[in-house]
Amino acid sequence: MTAHPALPLAVEPLTHEAFAPFGQLIEARDAAPHFTINAGNTERYHDLARIEPGPEGRVIVSIFRGQPRALPFTVNMMERHPLASQAFIPMSGKPYLVVVAPAGAPPTAQDLTVFLARGDQGVNYAPGVWHHPLLALDEICDFIVIDRSGPGHNCDEIQLETPGRIAAPG
Repeated sequence: MTAHPALPLAVEPLTHEAFAPFGQLIEARDAAPHFTINAGNTERYHDLARIEPGPEGRVIVSIFRGQPRALPFTVNMMERHPLASQAFIPMSGKPYLVVVAPAGAPPTAQDLTVFLARGDQGVNYAPGVWHHPLLALDEICDFIVIDRSGPGHNCDEIQLETPGRIAAPG
């Protein structure tokens, strides 16, 4: 197999509208359903993501500790979870990258979208959405991950024929 030069990938800010084709953005914002609870002590931002455990699955909560990735970074592979959603909620307050492609056929580098997520924004990948594993930046970062445990094959990985390349800022 001949190595192909990496395709440059632009990085864009993570917004609800831009991420909608891939799942839900998880963040406390005025436009989200919210109300006061606990005798006025807490503001509840309610029902921010559709957690889908899939047939015969159950929802589990884990902590993933992501090692920092240096930019420029080459995207060589993508994965998807065909049976269930997978949510990542940062605990470290640091920005990170989100690389996604639409559910369906295995993506090419041209299909990839790269978002820069703030440290207060989580994402919930819809079932079948292609995404790159954790891309913490600068330092080790912890994430609460809400996903599925249960029977059936729920992780597909592919290698990109032509990789994508995320440039260093500036």
